[in-house]
Amino acid sequence: MIGVEGRQLGVTKTMDALRLAREQGLDLILISPTASPPVAKLADFGKFKYEQTKHDKVAKKAQKASVIKEVKLTPKIGEHDLQVRISRSREFLGKRNRVKVSVFFRGREVTHKEYGRKVLDKLVLAVADIGQPEGIPKMEGRNMVLLIVPK
Repeated sequence: MIGVEGRQLGVTKTMDALRLAREQGLDLILISPTASPPVAKLADFGKFKYEQTKHDKVAKKAQKASVIKEVKLTPKIGEHDLQVRISRSREFLGKRNRVKVSVFFRGREVTHKEYGRKVLDKLVLAVADIGQPEGIPKMEGRNMVLLIVPK
């Protein structure tokens, strides 16, 4: 059992802990029910809930949701267009975003997946210093998709 100031009061029986809480005008809050023995705290439940929600808001504000940006390519993409996509990918990775690279095949291009793979490999090689591929390229319908995450 933990007291009001945060110091440990030791192991006590449940009935004794409830009596002690009532005498002090506080509540007995179960903190860790799975621990052996279970951990309980003497506190005002309303104040405890308020502090807990405040703590949760701060924790939520601190975490940053991972944003996925997409770059689309074709197997027959021009050299300048590829350089533009590379620079955009580098920019996204520099901002700590994940980049989804899609090579989409039109018509009969899908029979020659190796051309799309070559274009994808060029892009991965160009951003290798700031990003790394997550897994291997996968075919999703007529698209070859690869996710690149910042290092």
